[in-house]
Amino acid sequence: MQQKQMNIELRSKTGKGSNRKLRLAEMVPGVVYGKGIDPMPISIKYRDLQTAVAGEGNQNNLITLIGGGSLDQSLVIVADIQRDAVKGTYRHVDLHRVNMNEKIRLNVPVILKGTAIGVKEGGLLDFAHHELHVECLPANIPAGIEIDITSLAIAHSIHVSDVKAPEGVKLLDNPKTPVVGVLGRAKEEAATTEAAA
Repeated sequence: MQQKQMNIELRSKTGKGSNRKLRLAEMVPGVVYGKGIDPMPISIKYRDLQTAVAGEGNQNNLITLIGGGSLDQSLVIVADIQRDAVKGTYRHVDLHRVNMNEKIRLNVPVILKGTAIGVKEGGLLDFAHHELHVECLPANIPAGIEIDITSLAIAHSIHVSDVKAPEGVKLLDNPKTPVVGVLGRAKEEAATTEAAA
């Protein structure tokens, strides 16, 4: 998890027309919300938002807001980013103001390490859950949760209960949920093809 800064401006106008004008000016409309405050509409330079969510952990970076009146120096994380379905460009962002002394819940990416022995033997990797739902203090937000899959054999899976969470991080997903496994399908399909030939 990295800490970034981002300049913002409060906006008085909302709605489709106003948002369209902002995007034409290379700005991204957004909203800041959190405990004890009313949702506050803001705008951000496209490039500033791009920089703030770049790097490890992406939108789980802690961001200090610069400007925005009463929001100045607030710490936030990105709760949601809407993207253009075709271009992939940012269309809207929701920012959640956080308190460093209060735990938050968010999704973090799963990072697979190594090559499963079952894949080397012809199995097919089944990466079922690319993210895990966690609870932690903002200072403990991990960039990702690493899972070593080198010893994963065909017909075996790693479940949430098998995953070791970083210190200060609690996993909230069902412990029985499979995160990653190796199927024997690739090997079986090859055998079937050979038999048919």
